[in-house]
Amino acid sequence: MSKVIVLFLLLFTVSLDAKILTLKETINKTLNAHPDVEQFVLQIEQSHKVTASAKAEQMPQITLNATYNPTQTYVLPVNGLFNTKEGAGWNTGVTLKQKIWDFSQTTAKIDAQKVQEKIANFSLQEVKSLLAYRVKTQYELMQVQREAMAVQEQELKAKEALYTQAVALEKQGLKTQADTLRFLSAISIAKEHLAMTKANFLKAKTTLSLYINEPIEDSVELENSISKSQWNGEQGKKVLHQSPTLQGLYEGIQKNRLLHQSTKASRYGSVDVVVSYTHQNTLNQYNSTLVGVTYTLPIYTGGKTQSQIQQAQLSKQQAQVAYDSKALIVKEEYARLLIDLERYRQTLDAKTVQIETAKSTQDIMEARYKEGLVTYIEILDATTGVYMAQLERLEAQYAKSTIIHRLEYLKGETK
Repeated sequence: MSKVIVLFLLLFTVSLDAKILTLKETINKTLNAHPDVEQFVLQIEQSHKVTASAKAEQMPQITLNATYNPTQTYVLPVNGLFNTKEGAGWNTGVTLKQKIWDFSQTTAKIDAQKVQEKIANFSLQEVKSLLAYRVKTQYELMQVQREAMAVQEQELKAKEALYTQAVALEKQGLKTQADTLRFLSAISIAKEHLAMTKANFLKAKTTLSLYINEPIEDSVELENSISKSQWNGEQGKKVLHQSPTLQGLYEGIQKNRLLHQSTKASRYGSVDVVVSYTHQNTLNQYNSTLVGVTYTLPIYTGGKTQSQIQQAQLSKQQAQVAYDSKALIVKEEYARLLIDLERYRQTLDAKTVQIETAKSTQDIMEARYKEGLVTYIEILDATTGVYMAQLERLEAQYAKSTIIHRLEYLKGETK
């Protein structure tokens, strides 16, 4: 009784020491540590600064200027004659210029840059959603490989037991050496498959460790997130409307439309208020002031303005085509994912039945093998069939969950 208590306490202590890594925690750590997220955060900040720069064009522009000439020639008219004089001279002044109206050229630029901020935010959401999708698949791949290792270890033990049994029966003269050699070969294959699964588990763990930027122990406990993955038709209706990729491309259309509008408005020039004050100190000292309204109209630019308008028009058309093309790709992928999702649902139902029938067949074959009614090939096929069906069900569960996570990515989910 005391040994049982000690064993229980030992297992309880180990369970307390084991670290649990939840899927939500893994996603949050990845989003906090991954450089792609930081890159797009910086892009948002950059877009915000560019917007502030564009808004500055609507504010008064004040410039200070100063000129000093140590040697300057002055021309003085005296009695109809012109005399010259050398001397130093300097002047200082300040000019204020305020834009009154530029036919919405600047306003359209500001609005376009505000749209660019939205695009940057959608890009950030898209990369977060993509990272969340990658984390989910690697996290659940660890789960699947760990469960697959447990199944393959059971398979290995079963084949080792068959081998031990065959050796004993061979010594009794009831079985031949072919039986023992065949079981020995099956053990080697089972060990190879187990080693491959362990390698795949370590690969998934390594990838996830790099994502969260911290080591992950082989014994870490994982939550069973595969069984929680669900998808329904109501969620599907929101995919196209909530896709950050499509929303970003749609905003790109609006941005290029505003830039095209701004470029066309540049043909009409601008109306500005100009106020200046200048102090001049040459041969004489005097102050000059100017208060007035100016209108600047570009008459001939060598075709530059027209070319810019055409470029803006083409950019607007390209943005529309890019949106239509991506929308088609998303719709196609969404439709295919739903078809695959239904297929794996049916596959899981079939595998559940297949496991039950395979276990029944295995029990029958083991009993018949002991009686010499079936060969080692049949008993091996029956044993392998059970574990193969279990592994195939795990694979189907993972594939189904991955499809759901891909749908979540298309919708822009980051949890």
